[in-house]
Amino acid sequence: MPVIYHEVSKTFHLYNTELSHIFKIIEPGYLVNLYFGKKIRDRENYDHLLETADRSMAVTFSDERTDLSLEHLKLEYPVYGTGDLRNPSLDVTAENGSHLLDLRFESYTIQKGKPSLPHLPAVYTEADEEADTLLVTLCDQKTQLKVVLSYSIMNLYPALIRSAKIVNAGTEKIILNNAMSLSVDLPDTDYDMITLTGAWARERTVRRQAVHEGVQSIGSLRGISSSNFNPFVSLCRKNCTETEGETFGFSLVYSGCWLAEVQADTYHTLRMHMGIHPQGFAWHLDPGDTFQTPEAVMVYSDEGLNGMSQIFHELYRHRLARGYWRDRERPILVNNWEATYMNFNEQKLLEIAARAKEIGIEMFVLDDGWFENRNSDHTGLGDWQCDRTKFPQGLGHFTQKLHEMGLLAGIWIEPEMVNMGTRMFNEHPEWVIHEEGRILHPGRHQYVLDYSNPDVIDDLFEKLDRVFEETRVDYVKWDMNRTLSDVYSMTLKNQGELMHRYTLGVYSLYERLIEKYPKILFESCSSGGARFDPGMLYYAPQAWTSDDTDGYERQKIQYGTSFVYPLSSMGSHVSACPNHQLNRTVPMYTRANAAYFGTFGYELDLTKMTDEETEEAKQQTAFMKQYRKLFQFGTFWRLRSPFETNETIWMTVSKDRKQAVCAYFRCLQEINTGFRRIRLKGLDPDQLYHVSVLDIDVCGDELMHAGLVISDQSAASNRDGQGDFVSRLYLIDAKD
Repeated sequence: MPVIYHEVSKTFHLYNTELSHIFKIIEPGYLVNLYFGKKIRDRENYDHLLETADRSMAVTFSDERTDLSLEHLKLEYPVYGTGDLRNPSLDVTAENGSHLLDLRFESYTIQKGKPSLPHLPAVYTEADEEADTLLVTLCDQKTQLKVVLSYSIMNLYPALIRSAKIVNAGTEKIILNNAMSLSVDLPDTDYDMITLTGAWARERTVRRQAVHEGVQSIGSLRGISSSNFNPFVSLCRKNCTETEGETFGFSLVYSGCWLAEVQADTYHTLRMHMGIHPQGFAWHLDPGDTFQTPEAVMVYSDEGLNGMSQIFHELYRHRLARGYWRDRERPILVNNWEATYMNFNEQKLLEIAARAKEIGIEMFVLDDGWFENRNSDHTGLGDWQCDRTKFPQGLGHFTQKLHEMGLLAGIWIEPEMVNMGTRMFNEHPEWVIHEEGRILHPGRHQYVLDYSNPDVIDDLFEKLDRVFEETRVDYVKWDMNRTLSDVYSMTLKNQGELMHRYTLGVYSLYERLIEKYPKILFESCSSGGARFDPGMLYYAPQAWTSDDTDGYERQKIQYGTSFVYPLSSMGSHVSACPNHQLNRTVPMYTRANAAYFGTFGYELDLTKMTDEETEEAKQQTAFMKQYRKLFQFGTFWRLRSPFETNETIWMTVSKDRKQAVCAYFRCLQEINTGFRRIRLKGLDPDQLYHVSVLDIDVCGDELMHAGLVISDQSAASNRDGQGDFVSRLYLIDAKD
């Protein structure tokens, strides 16, 4: 059994083949963490790992046990009020104004499988044998507030899934001010903290800094997970590299306001929190009510950062993403945005579609501008009626033409927003998030709809259902182009619940549409990557990685994204050149070499390409079809970071290790440099491989230990006309 309770020592041990999590009940009923890390063998008693000390000025359990203070114990779900003065996981306000809680062990159950979470995205199992779940109930006797801690140990992945359910079993109202999804106390602070930071067009930059005394935190108050910080933290040992060393990964399955906090105290212990951001959060629990936190995923690797990422990739690709498209290769598409923006008619789009079919592209995606009064981003959002000046016979006629060509049809929507002056805005001003009597603050000339209001969800479902029925679309790009401001609901009683209820509303609309249209491929988008998070992957198995489509910048963006998210989740296109975000010119082959490592497509006017470019695009689409499964479902390895060098190197390896592709990118041309080689990863050491470019046959052990020679003419004084932004793909195929 992967979950064991030792009755005599009152110790819980959760484990799989790679990790162990051990905690125990100590008198008078507190849960104390003893160990989280590499799997260790089970035994009856781990009490020697319980560290105590009689410290001056500490608040203790009693005069008899002056060595026991909650401030100096490593706790499973800490609260304020009983001696622990570090930041708590749970904070409440009782009817008398008290914030005090004293949570003590009440009961536990162990069950096969993993339960789903009501109205929330969650990791799932397809058979009970894939996981075991421990539910531990804690209770505060005075208020009768109960907390049910959920621990699901995955048997196929080195992952532990955590969440908490708060139950008001008392007779008085309680307000939740803070309810974290997980808390982990570790016995030392000798870690580096890795986060993914950024902004629009430079999402998920890898930042690594030493943990120091005090609090280091990241999060979002934007109503979405944000492009500024991703809901992920890695705590790795200082000697940890991409392929060696110990690291913990923490990832929140949530798409709203969130907080991740690392607190190192002056006694050299560390506390990690992750969950809904408490700022502005106030959830009312009447007697009998419950509140479920989002779940957080904890993974462990002693094989470096690549090892951690590969766990996330496998788990999220197979047990978070769902549905028809989860295991299917994604269609190669062309999106008309950078080709036409909103200035188009049906004939222009059909010309692009015809060229796409000729090239071998499989899907045409109609982006923004297809609905009434939408020739700029100042108006149109909310009504979702076809623009008959652009599509005289209706949108369904256009998508039928695409289907007759043999192309799949896709469409862009932004259903969370409304423009001023639309019928929706004029008829239902109370549906807009704002407080009456205050100035509204637009973003991208639009306002946010109140998704905490079920009437809004119903109206949008009816409108989108009508569009989907008419068009029979195969793909939907769901955009969200601003953060939340003026946060007030005209219809919600408790305003402290708005941000979370908004996120639940987004999930509910997704769920209703997916239930009716299970074969639609949804791609989430938020001005590019501003809501690229695990919660979205539960509904949309791929996301638009960034609005920045530059072939060089995408190397950095996709490199950082890969710390948590699989290649099959990354929307990646060959876009117009010069690039529309940076005005940079990058060779078409380099743009494609970066975009292969994702879902792949084009975002340019195919009818304006030269004959040479058209032929190159044909070769690229044929190549992607041949290697698509390897790119989207292989094991991904980061070999050299664009954040540290002038080069980016990564590779993906098939599950049977018979095939691999290694990509080499160099940003700026160099001259008279040293010789270079790179050690490959993930190959079969005994397998003989043929390596393209070098045109040699060599065994896997040599490629992984002696390395692959990547030196070129930059290692001499002759530039040989290569220039900047060069790239190469090494195809590595097993020989019989």
